[in-house]
Parts: sequence; C-alpha cells; structure tokens
Amino acid sequence: MRLSFLYPAILIVCLVAAPSIAQEKKGDEKLKNIKMSLSLNDIVDLAIKKSSAVRYVQNTDLNSYWRWKNFQKTFLPNLVVAGTVPSFNKATVPVTQPDGSIQFKAVSNLMASANLSLNQYVPLAGTYIYASTSANRAQDFYQKQTTFSGNPISFGFYQPIFAYNWMKWSKKLEPMIYNESQKNFIQAIEAIAYTATAHFFNYLRIQTDYKLAESALKNSNDNLRIAKTKQKIGQISENDYSRIELSVLNAQKALNSAGMLLKNSDFTLKSYVGIDQNQEIDLQMPLNITLFDIDSKKALAEAKINRPETINFERRLVNADQSLTAAKRASGLVATLSGSYGLSNSGVSLSGIYDNPQKSEVLQLTVSIPILDWGRAASAVKMAESQRDLAEFDVQKAREDFDRSVIVQVEQFSLLRGQLITAKEADRVAENGYKIALKRFQNGEISITDLNIALSERESAKRDYIGSLSTYWLAYYNLRILTLYDFETDQKIKYENPRLPSDTNK
Repeated sequence: MRLSFLYPAILIVCLVAAPSIAQEKKGDEKLKNIKMSLSLNDIVDLAIKKSSAVRYVQNTDLNSYWRWKNFQKTFLPNLVVAGTVPSFNKATVPVTQPDGSIQFKAVSNLMASANLSLNQYVPLAGTYIYASTSANRAQDFYQKQTTFSGNPISFGFYQPIFAYNWMKWSKKLEPMIYNESQKNFIQAIEAIAYTATAHFFNYLRIQTDYKLAESALKNSNDNLRIAKTKQKIGQISENDYSRIELSVLNAQKALNSAGMLLKNSDFTLKSYVGIDQNQEIDLQMPLNITLFDIDSKKALAEAKINRPETINFERRLVNADQSLTAAKRASGLVATLSGSYGLSNSGVSLSGIYDNPQKSEVLQLTVSIPILDWGRAASAVKMAESQRDLAEFDVQKAREDFDRSVIVQVEQFSLLRGQLITAKEADRVAENGYKIALKRFQNGEISITDLNIALSERESAKRDYIGSLSTYWLAYYNLRILTLYDFETDQKIKYENPRLPSDTNK
C-alpha cells in the first residue's frame, strides 16, 4: 500500500527531469556543431599537446631518462644479501686419500650459507671493493654432526691491471647519451610542429579551393540568371549563353571535387592533432606575419650549441677511441690483483664463529699473456684504428654538411620574404581585377571569355599566395628544427615532458 503512493511521485519527477536532460543533451550537440576557428598556432599547439606522435616522443624521452637514472645508480654503494638455503647432497663421491689413492665414500649432508656484502665500484681506477660478513652451516647425516664456519668481517678488492676499464668509458659516454636524448626530445617536438604546419597548409589550400569553387558557382549562377534575362530580350547569343551554362556545370564539378578533397584532408588533420572527427573546423589564413632577418652566423652558432648532432659527433669519436682502447688492452698483458683481509672461524655452533676469530688474509695476482694467436689481436687493433680514422672522416664531413645546411636554409628563408610580399600583392591585384571583370561582364561590357581569364588569374594568384605562405612557414619551422632556436622571440626552444618526474626540467 505504501509503495502505491510512490508511483505518482516518481512519474512526476521523471516528467519534470526529462525536458532538462534533453535540453542538456541538445546543448552538448550544439557545442559540437559550433564551427571551431583555428589559426596556425592553434594547430601547432594542439599537435604538441594532444597528438599520438607527441606521446611517442614523450615515452622515448622517458625511457632515456630512466636509463640515465639507472646509470647514476650503478656507481652507488650496493648492499646485497645472498645465500644458499638449503643445498642437500646424498651421493657416492670419490675422495682422495693421504697416500694419493681414491676411495668412493657415501655422503649425505645439508649445506646452508648466507652472505651480506656492501659493494662499491671506483670508476676512475676500475676497482671493485667490498665489505662482507658470512656464515656457513654443514650438517653431516652419516657422522651425525653439525659444524659452522664463516667470516665475521672481511674487506676485499679486485683491481684490473693493464685491462680495459669499462667504468671509465661509461662515465664518459652515458652523460653524452643523455644530453643527446634531451636535445633529440626538443627536436622531435619541433618536427611534430613542422608536420602539423604541413597538414595545416594542405588543409588551407584545399579549403581555399573549396571556397573559391563555392564563390565561382555562386557567380556562375548569377551570370546564368542574368543571361536568361538577356536571352529573353535578345541581348545574348546562343553561343555565349551555352558557354555560361557550361561554366555553371564546370563550377559544380569543381565544387564537388574540392569537397571530396576537403573531407580527406579534414580527416587527416584532425587525426594528427587530436581533434574529434565530428567537430567542424575552419582554418584562418596566417596573414599577420612578422617578417624578420636572421643572421646566418648566429643561426649556425645556436645550431652548434642546441642541436643533438654536436654531441653525436663527439660521441662517435669517443666510441671509436673506446673500441680502439678495448682492442689494444685485449692484445697484451692482462692482470688482475685481488685481495681480502678479515676474520674467520669455525665451530660447532653459530656463536662459535664469533668467538676468538682468526685473521684471514688473501693476496692474489692473476696474469694472462697471449703467446700465439696468429695475428688475431694485431688485426683487431688495426681494424679498430681504421674504424677510428673512418669515424673522424665521417664526423668531419657530417659537420661540414651540417654547417652548410644551416647557412643554406637561412639564405633561402631570407629570399622567401620577397616572394611572399610579391605573392600577397599579386593576390590583391588579381582579386580586384576579378571583381571589376565580374561587374563589367554583368553590365555586358566584356565577354565570358574575358571573365574566365580574370577568374583563372584570381584562382592562380590565390593558390600562389597560399603556396608562398606555406613555403615561408615550413621554412621557418625547418629553421627552428635546424637550430632549436626561436628567432622570433630570440630565445632557445624548451619543452617540458609531463611524463617525467616533476623535479626534472628540460
């Protein structure tokens, strides 16, 4: 009975709430249907923040960061617990007797051991040092006895002599690898900006073609309407009337073709920068351009400081020297000096190990000298020397190519300024010429042929202007990639990777 009173109340709530929910959904749909006007900077910012390409770059940079952190931890003290618990052995084994004979004995024992050590690398000398404490337990089931042994404390070292010191070379190379990865991160972001710019201008060109086609179709329909009026009063020939009709059909075909291309470029652009495919967009032509001069010497200096190639060149030479050193060290005398000093003892209980332990001292020198290897070591050294010479040649050539590419790009960028100014003026003149020609045609002062010529010149000038804009901005972003420097704001380009820990700055 009580539930029956709830039904009317629930119905009233649903009736009241339903219109508001529907209204909210309609509001969301309206927001999606609002056309988003986007500038070049908007597209570049979206690509840098939301594209799948930037996530890949960030993850790559994160991997480099953790490699660097792992390297830094390598040379910190390392506390290790190791042991065998347990090791059971029941078998018949050969045992050498005091007189040299061998007898087979049955054994059955249970072994256990534990070791706690503090280890440290010394990269400069290639030394490995440690401090440890250990204990061992042995239980003999046949003899029915248990014994303990161990080292309450022990200090030791391993010192390679005339050997390849991997730690020393690692300390040289790893910082270079990490610095190179940081610069690669910034360069990769700039490459994304360049690609986004290319997509922007491809879309803008097709969008402009579509708008030109819309304008041409509208003007052709207006011309056809005027031509029909003139035809009724006999002021236009059949030939001219047919050509106007044909211009309408051609304009419709051009509009349809431009529409298909616009859909394809719309999908490509949105996919790259991370915009919802249902969101309508309209690109703004970047007309407000600050034209500025770039000093080639400054551009080259910034490129050498900021680009990863500079570190890469140096690292390639260090790698070649590393390989040569490793080959030389492997071809001669190799010795290792090791030693330890501490206390040791044994007993029938664990505490017996620590009761009046005895000194334990070990000093050992191992030597390896190649006597006959049929020239293999010498050939390995010669090969490493040849590779080092080749690396020096390649790096020198790469440096020259790098310098030349920066200077050429700066010179080309300077030339593009004049082309852009000329294309902009030609676009203005062609637009005015078409407007004048359209009025004169509609007044009967010129033929459809003259109007089509003006239309063709207008479209050609508009495309040339967009092409000049595209070339200018792509050259600008390419120059940013080559120098990792923002000449517009006169500062180095920096980006932060949001996936890195907050205390890490680019």
